[in-house]
Amino acid sequence: MGLTRQYLRYEPAALFGLVASARAGVAFVVLRGERGRYVAVPACEHVFVWDTRKGEKVLILKGLKQQVSCLCPSPDGLHLAVGYEDGAIRVFNLLSGESTITFNGHRAAVTALQYDHLGGRLVSGSKDTEVIVWDIINESGLYRLRGHKDVITQVLFLKEKNLLVTCAKDTLVKWWDLDTQHCFKTLVGHRAEVWGMALLSQEKRLITGSADSELRVWNLTYIQEVKDLDEPESKKSKATSSPGAEENTEEDETLELDEHPEERIVKCSKVGSIMREGRDRVVTLGTDRMGKFLACHGTDAILEVFTVLSEEGIQKKLEKKMKKARKKAKQNSEEEPERSVELSLQEEIQRVTSVKASSKIKSFDLILSPKGELKMVLLLQNNVIELYNLDLSAQVPQAVRVSRITMGGHRSDVRTLAFSSDNIAILSAAAESVKIWNRSTLQCIRTMECEYALCSLFVPGDRQVIVGTKTGKLQLYDLASGSLIETLDAHDGAVWSIALSPDQHGFVTGGADKCVKFWEFELVKDENSVQKRLSVKHVRVLQLDEDVLCVRYSPNQKLLAVSLLDCTVKVFYVDTLKFFLSLYGHKLPVLCMDICYDGTLIATGSADRNVKIWGLDFGDCHRSLFAHDDSVMYLQFVPKSHLFFTAGKDGKIKQWDADKFEHIQTLEGHHQEVWCLALSPNGDYVVSASHDKSLRLWERTREPLILEEEREMQREAEYEESVAKEEQPVVAGERQGETGLAGKKTIETIKAAERIMEAIELYREETAKLKEHNAICKAAGKEVPFPVNPILRAYGNITPSAYVLEVFKKVKSSELEESLLVLPFSYVPDLLRLFNEYIQQGSDVELLCRALLFLLKIHFGQITSNQMLVTVIENLKKVTISRVSEARDVLGFNMAGLQFLKREIEAKEEVTFFADATERFEEKKRKRKKKEKMVLAMV
Repeated sequence: MGLTRQYLRYEPAALFGLVASARAGVAFVVLRGERGRYVAVPACEHVFVWDTRKGEKVLILKGLKQQVSCLCPSPDGLHLAVGYEDGAIRVFNLLSGESTITFNGHRAAVTALQYDHLGGRLVSGSKDTEVIVWDIINESGLYRLRGHKDVITQVLFLKEKNLLVTCAKDTLVKWWDLDTQHCFKTLVGHRAEVWGMALLSQEKRLITGSADSELRVWNLTYIQEVKDLDEPESKKSKATSSPGAEENTEEDETLELDEHPEERIVKCSKVGSIMREGRDRVVTLGTDRMGKFLACHGTDAILEVFTVLSEEGIQKKLEKKMKKARKKAKQNSEEEPERSVELSLQEEIQRVTSVKASSKIKSFDLILSPKGELKMVLLLQNNVIELYNLDLSAQVPQAVRVSRITMGGHRSDVRTLAFSSDNIAILSAAAESVKIWNRSTLQCIRTMECEYALCSLFVPGDRQVIVGTKTGKLQLYDLASGSLIETLDAHDGAVWSIALSPDQHGFVTGGADKCVKFWEFELVKDENSVQKRLSVKHVRVLQLDEDVLCVRYSPNQKLLAVSLLDCTVKVFYVDTLKFFLSLYGHKLPVLCMDICYDGTLIATGSADRNVKIWGLDFGDCHRSLFAHDDSVMYLQFVPKSHLFFTAGKDGKIKQWDADKFEHIQTLEGHHQEVWCLALSPNGDYVVSASHDKSLRLWERTREPLILEEEREMQREAEYEESVAKEEQPVVAGERQGETGLAGKKTIETIKAAERIMEAIELYREETAKLKEHNAICKAAGKEVPFPVNPILRAYGNITPSAYVLEVFKKVKSSELEESLLVLPFSYVPDLLRLFNEYIQQGSDVELLCRALLFLLKIHFGQITSNQMLVTVIENLKKVTISRVSEARDVLGFNMAGLQFLKREIEAKEEVTFFADATERFEEKKRKRKKKEKMVLAMV
C-alpha cells in the first residue's frame, strides 16, 4: 500500500475590513447601563456592537455560517434577537455575548422581527410568506400564521390588545387575533408592495409606506362587538342596500375575511396621506420607542423626520384654533361657531427636518435621549455608520453629525490584495483608497487615497507599494509617510495585472491597450529632499493583438505568460520577447493564472468556470478541472509546493493538488463573489476579499487533512441539508389552514427523537433484564449481584426510567414538539406509562404535561383505540389534574407574595421621595432667606 499524501488544513482566523453589512437593520442597544451610545449592526454572519463615541468595536455576537438578515433588541435591552438567511433565529444575551435560545421554524430568510411590549413573545416574518409567534420564556414556538402570498416586510404587536399586524409585498396588511390565531381583517388600500408600517398616537393611527411617495395614514377604532339577536336583520339590511355601498373605496378599504362575529373588531379608515420628498419606494419606516417621532427613507441618501403630536399637544392646538375662530366670528359680528374646529393631518404629524447622509441609507434607528435630543443612527450602503443628533429645542431643528465609523474598512469592494515579504503587512486596495493592515492585530495602520485600483504589489523592502488603476496609471506610495510619491501614465486602458520579476529589479504590467510593459526600479534625486527617492522607468514594451488580462513570470525569469482576451495564454521568452507557446482550450477569457515554484506547471483559471493545468515544457494540458459554479476570479500557488488556491464568483475559495488533480478543501465563509486573494510568502496565511465588503484571513494549522474523511463529512452535510428540505411531517387530523406548528423538521429534531428512542429501548432492555434477574434470585433463593449498565453507571447509577427522563429533559424546548412528531407510535405507550410515573413523583410537571398533551393530540386515534392504554390514560387524567392544580397554587401564592413585596417597596419609595422633596424645599427656603438677608444688609 502506497503512502497517502498529507495535507494541512486551513482554518478561518479572522474577519476584518467590515464596519457593517447593509443586509439587515441597525439598532440601538443598552450596554453597560448606557442607552443611545452603542449600536448593533450585522456583519456577514456575525453581529458587531460599536461604541459610537469612541468608534470602537466592543462586542462580537458570533454566528455560524449563514448571513444575518434581521435584528431586533428586546424591550429590556438585555437581549438581541437575530434572524438569519436560513430562517433560524438566535437570541443573544448582551451581557455575556452568548446565544441563549435558538428557534428553527422558517424555511427561508427572516425578514422581520418584533418583541411584544413585555419581551415575553417574539414574532418573526420571513421570505417563505409565513409569520411565527415564539414564546421567549418557554423557549418554544407557539404557532405559525399563514395568509400572505409574498415576502413579509413588517410585523407589529399591539400593546393593549392581543392583536398582531403584518404587511407584505403582496400589497396587503393583515390583522390577526392571537387568541383565536386567525386573520380577521385584511386592509387592501395599497396598489403596490407595502414596505413598512408604524403605529402612532397610542396605537390609534397606522402609517404605511408603499412604492410611491405617499405615506398613508389610517385611523384605528377598536369596537367591542356584542353578539346580539338582531344580527340576521342587519345582514338582511346589508343585502338590500344599494350595490354601490358594497364597494370599498380607498378611504375605507377594509375587507373582513371571516364572517364569524369577533370579540374585537378594528375599524380602519383612511384619514389622508403625508407626502414624502422622495419619489421612490419606502425602504424603512419606523418610530422611536415612545412613538413621538416618525422617520422614513427611500433608496436615496435622505432621511425624513416627522414629529407626532401627543394628545395634550392636539388639545392645546385645538383650543388655540377655537380661540382664533371665536375672535374672527366676533370681529365679523357673527354668532359663535357651532361646528367643532378640526386639526389637519399635516398639523398632527409635522415635518421636522431632512437628514442628508454621505451615501445611500440602508436602515436607521431613533432614540430620544433624556436631554431631549433625538439621536439617529444610519447604516449606509458603503460600509459606514453615521450618528446624528437633532436638537429639538432650537427654533429650526438641524441634524448635526456627531460621529462616523469608517476606519474599519473600505467604502467599496476590494479588488486587489498583496502580502509583504515578511508576512506581517497586508495591502488592500479599492475604488477610493489603499489600506495597509497589520496581520496579527488586524488594525488598519495606513490609509492612502487612490484611483480605482485593480492590481498591486509591495516593492522589495516593503517600504513602498505600487498600485495599478482602471485609468491606466501606476501610483507609487511611500508607507512611512503614507503619501503618494509618483503617478505614471502606464497604459491607455486599465492596468489589469502586475507581476514582480523574480530578480526583484523590476516588474511587468499588462493593460487593456494590448501592451505588456516592462519596468525597472531606480533611485532619482528628490527635489524636496537631499536623499534620493525610489522611482520606476519604462524599459521595454511587448505589443499584442488582444487586451492583456493577466501576466506572470516563470521563477527562473526565462518565460513570461500572458493571458489575452481571445481566451488563450501566450508564453514568450523574456530576453528576446519571442513567442514560445500558446495554451488554448478555454471557452472564455483566462482571468487569472500562476506558475509553480519550479516552473514546470502553469494553472489557468477562466470565466468558463474551469481551471486547466498545463506543462510549461511542451504546453500540453495535463487536466481540466470544473472548479467553481461561476467565473474563477483569482488563482495562486502555495509557495514551494504544487498546491494552489482558486477564488470564484460563487463565494468559495478552493484548494487543489496540481499533481494528483484533486480537490483538497473548500474555504467557506464569504457570502458573495470573491474578487481576489493573496498568499503569504511562507504559505501559512491566505487573505481574501469579497463583494460582501469583508476581508477574511485563513491560517494553515498543524492538523492533517485526510481526503476520505473530508468527502465523508461533505456527504453528511449534504444529507443533513436534504433532511431539512424534505416535506414536513403532517399532524393527523389537522387542517392545513391559517395556523400550523411553529417548528420545522431539522437534523437536530431527528437526532433528539433518536436519543429518546435509544433511551426507551435501554429502559425496555433493563426492565426485561431486571425481571429475569429477579426470577433467577427467586429460583436460587439468594441475592445474586445485578450488572449495572455502563450508561446508567455514568449517570450515577440511576434507574432506567430516571435515565429516560434525563434524556427527555435534554431535548431543547424549541425542538420538543418536532422531535415527538418524528417519534414512531411504537414508543408512545412506554412513554405514556413513564409520564404517569414521573408526574406522580411530581418531577418536571410543566414539561411533561406539555409533551403529554402534544402526544395525545397527534396520536389521538391510536391511543383511544388501544385498550391497553385506557387505564394509563385514566391514571394520567387524575394525577395530571391534581399535580397541575398544586403547581398553580404554588404559582398563585408566589405571585401574591411578590405583589405584596412590590407594594411594600413602592410605599417605602414614596415615603423617601416625599421626604427628599420636603428636604429640598426646606433647603431652597433657607437659601432664599439667606439671600434676602444679604440684600437687606447691603442696602
